[in-house]
Amino acid sequence: MANVWPLKSGASTLRKIPTAIALTSHDDMKKVILFLMLLTAGASTLVPSTEAQPRIDSVRIDALFSAWDAEDSPGVALAIAYDGQVLYERGYGMANLDHRIPVTPETVFMVASVSKQFTNWAIAHLALSGKLDLDADIRTYVPEMQIEDHVLTTRHLIHHTSGLRDEFDLLGMAGYKMDDVITHDAILALAFRQRQLNYAPGEQYSYSNTGYTLMALMVERLTNMTFRAYLDSIAFAPLAMTQSHVQDDYLEITPGAAQGYARDENGRWIKQINAYESLGASGLFTTVGDLTKWLHNLDTGAVGGQAVVDLMHTQGRLNNGDTLNYAFGISISDYEGHKHVRHTGWHRGFRTYAGRFPDDKLSLVVLGNGEQFESYDHAMRVADVLLGVAPAALSDYTGTYYGEEIDTAYEIAYVDGRLRVTHDRNDPFYLQHDSGETFTTDAWYFESLTFERDASGVSGFLGNTTRAVDVRFEKRR
Repeated sequence: MANVWPLKSGASTLRKIPTAIALTSHDDMKKVILFLMLLTAGASTLVPSTEAQPRIDSVRIDALFSAWDAEDSPGVALAIAYDGQVLYERGYGMANLDHRIPVTPETVFMVASVSKQFTNWAIAHLALSGKLDLDADIRTYVPEMQIEDHVLTTRHLIHHTSGLRDEFDLLGMAGYKMDDVITHDAILALAFRQRQLNYAPGEQYSYSNTGYTLMALMVERLTNMTFRAYLDSIAFAPLAMTQSHVQDDYLEITPGAAQGYARDENGRWIKQINAYESLGASGLFTTVGDLTKWLHNLDTGAVGGQAVVDLMHTQGRLNNGDTLNYAFGISISDYEGHKHVRHTGWHRGFRTYAGRFPDDKLSLVVLGNGEQFESYDHAMRVADVLLGVAPAALSDYTGTYYGEEIDTAYEIAYVDGRLRVTHDRNDPFYLQHDSGETFTTDAWYFESLTFERDASGVSGFLGNTTRAVDVRFEKRR
């Protein structure tokens, strides 16, 4: 029961056509007939394809979301754009299960950590205008921070090299539940109480939402505006992102917003309460259409200027000189030979992806409201269709892998266009390609798998978490 925009359930397949058309020639008649044929084509491809554009295989693309396309399931909104023009928009499944409201491309989603690039857009503007020094100690702007023995800079916060303890972990330790009311001020108070870091700034990359919460505060202090109002002025209004805002009041009603869901222990869909008043690290409410406008601007710099766009794409560096994939709230890597710039989000039932293949002029937005939905994985399967990536290449990684150090084996199989990993005791999980021979996972005990090859092909992989590094698995041929 997919929902193709701009059509709605029960609507005519034809848009409004003038009741009187003056036909002055045979050529005019042919043009009108062609126009009517295009209007009745189902509206799946919104812009006629050219040789430069990717071809929209709607059947293959829709099949990727079939598991999320039902009246008793949360859903997904998808947008595909080429050079700033939307080629395909579609909704699948339900935005609200109580009232059976379907997802459409105009459904508003809370996009979680996709918000981070907007925080950095504000920071980049302030840095280039001379109002903020990226390399000054953050206590210049947030004197309440009491970190001892270290110089901690905004640049460290941006690239997740600060060493700051993450706010979610700290909130959990403090006894908060994620469906509690957690205000922005409560998060800041927790950050201000910290005295120690996980590591010296710049020594490691370790994702920290805390740094982004602090940057939102810095923006407010440097602009004398609310964080929400400042982003309205430098991003949402000039880009005509009319359905986008930072939600700075958890009680606010957002018309057209999706509800987040997760499965309980009995397999039922249950609501996820989102009273987490996060600014900076999360908090953006938006649509797939608005995000395509944003992504195109990161290619063109039409709003904000090229200097801001260039700074946004500046990747972080560790103290040892290593360059990170992470830039200003966006990750930059390679996907099957194509430059890939993206970010994902995950919070309270929402699973989101917004990314670009800039050399291909292609943008993808995939927003889901079910906890078990894998936004990145689905986005890459759409990318495979659009970029012509041969799924057969994934078959190289299939097989049985044995880890001698822990005396266990995993089976990797190619199933429905994805690599599924199974174990005799653990639940199955899927691999999402990151870059090169590295894949990420949603399994807490495997943050990434990096495959190795020898003369005969894939020979094994190294399994990694932040606390168990390079656990070797050999492929049994």
